[in-house]
Amino acid sequence: MWELTKSFRFEAAHSLAGTTFGEASEEIHGHSFRAEVTIRGMPDPVTGMVLDLGVLEQRIGDVEAKLDHKLLNNVKGLGLPTLENLTRFIWEHVQNAGHIVRVSVHRDSCGESCTYFGPQT
Repeated sequence: MWELTKSFRFEAAHSLAGTTFGEASEEIHGHSFRAEVTIRGMPDPVTGMVLDLGVLEQRIGDVEAKLDHKLLNNVKGLGLPTLENLTRFIWEHVQNAGHIVRVSVHRDSCGESCTYFGPQT
């Protein structure tokens, strides 16, 4: 079994009301984000690949365009612009690329990250 991870970066702004950070969180502010999408599977005997990374790169490009240099509060379908909702949003936009096992989003400057393992059924 293999895991294949593709990462991408995006810059975005948001505001979050009702946190313990108070006004600092309520004001519009920006972050540099790093996201990782991990696929698990067996390499195809013909291609030797778990997944053609071009397929995953296309899906990532689509979701990256929705997030990069955007005000996350205005992104349709995201909900509150938390790390938790970002991981779910990315998952939903790349899930058809292959057997996704996790999506992680990092705010390295804050020392924070969140990982989503998909809907629990």
